[in-house]
Amino acid sequence: MALSSLKDRVRAATTEQPAADATVQALATDAQGPVPAAQLHTSAQAEGDDVADVALAWLEQYGDDFTKALPAHIDVKAFLSAVRAALPGLVHCTPASLRQALLTCARFGLVPDGRHAVIKREGAVAVFVPMAQGYVELMYRSGRVGSVHVGLIHEHDEWNFEPTAPAPLDFTHRPALAKSKAERGPVILAYAFCWMTSGARSQVVILSREDAEEIRDEYSTAYRRAKESGADDSFWHTDFTKMWAKSALRRLHKVVPMSAELVALIKADDAGEAGQVQVIHAPEDAGLADEAEEAHERAEESQDPQETRVRPLARKRSQPRRSTRKGRKGARR
Repeated sequence: MALSSLKDRVRAATTEQPAADATVQALATDAQGPVPAAQLHTSAQAEGDDVADVALAWLEQYGDDFTKALPAHIDVKAFLSAVRAALPGLVHCTPASLRQALLTCARFGLVPDGRHAVIKREGAVAVFVPMAQGYVELMYRSGRVGSVHVGLIHEHDEWNFEPTAPAPLDFTHRPALAKSKAERGPVILAYAFCWMTSGARSQVVILSREDAEEIRDEYSTAYRRAKESGADDSFWHTDFTKMWAKSALRRLHKVVPMSAELVALIKADDAGEAGQVQVIHAPEDAGLADEAEEAHERAEESQDPQETRVRPLARKRSQPRRSTRKGRKGARR
């Protein structure tokens, strides 16, 4: 009997049970080709909610995987509830890529609500895209960052930047909030900086529009693909100022304390922009921990040199037990 509605076709295509030994990496590599559920077109707008409900029911089969990936403070039902709103726009994606993108999002403890993260379709592939608020969230979780500031400077705002002046006198921004958007003029700069829990402030990262465009042109495969196809539907097309601000925020990784989790988020974000599989790493991965520690050391060195304070002892990286005594001799004072 022919399936008469889109809802019936989605239900029929999503009845396959998940493999018992499925893992995040396996979900990233299996089912390389599109399957019927991923190729369906929402031919009738009235069926959109039905499609989302059926697709959500299919994802709920993987509830244990999402529960294991999510941190304790995020309920799996709340996570999947946020996912539902985006599902009608993701029915063209392969199931493997959709599961992988959602599991990656869950692994970082970010909800795909449009503020912290987004699951976006690139061709037949679902891609996890952390947003600026997602980066801020992970910076706070590091325990070393007290506050994060990201802003946009309009043409007629009052601002001043003197890199040679001591922090916080080197940078000021007074938005002309009493003026209308038209009176404030176009955005001319994006900036970001952090205050540490130690009381020190990071360097201020400032990006011009030209800087943001260079980042977009060099690193975003999604932008190039959308431009070449004439679709103009990448985030760089539809939300340029948000991506501009996010780029300034990302540049902070060179001058703020980093956690292994934040290093992993940057790598996953870069892979998505480059059109690569977003394979995530465990936070205890030695390479990520080393990168995070190096970023922390750079952040410490970037602070106001005129500020007198006792430098903390360098953190000793994990070493084999036999070399522990030697490592103590090499620790910085």
